[in-house]
Amino acid sequence: MLNHCAKSPFDFIPLCSIMFLVANPSFDHVPLEGPNPDVANATSAAATEPTKLGNFKFGKLVVFDDPMTKDNHLLSPPVARAQGFYFYDMKSTYTAWFAFTLIFNSTKQKGTLNIMGADLMTEETRDFSVTGGTGDFFMARGIATIRTDTFQGASYFRLKMDIKLYECY
Repeated sequence: MLNHCAKSPFDFIPLCSIMFLVANPSFDHVPLEGPNPDVANATSAAATEPTKLGNFKFGKLVVFDDPMTKDNHLLSPPVARAQGFYFYDMKSTYTAWFAFTLIFNSTKQKGTLNIMGADLMTEETRDFSVTGGTGDFFMARGIATIRTDTFQGASYFRLKMDIKLYECY
């Protein structure tokens, strides 16, 4: 959902668009090893194993290609795909650093948004930077506020993303 020319909480900074998306990943929940690997349904894979420095997956790198929907149902039609990686970057608690591209290819939007930032998983909301884009999002700048929608241990989590673009061309 895009709201062109909406106002931000700061009256002097006009928003050029707002989007609300839900990442419907299967980050770590699809088994890729063992007696019954599910390679066909996997949308991510660990590129490295965690180090032995702490109990919080420090050093583990995961590459993903996940559907983005407007609601929290995995089987809803995707409006974009999130493609990128994250790695666990702290030895004393769960945190990760993300870098990914949202790829839009529909009749409503075409182009990409590049997003990166620290995911301080213990916080209710986290802000990632929108660092650029292409197509309908050419040179976009803004904030993607991330909220954990559901969490099922180490096997599955789903994120909600509220994207506010402050600079669009």
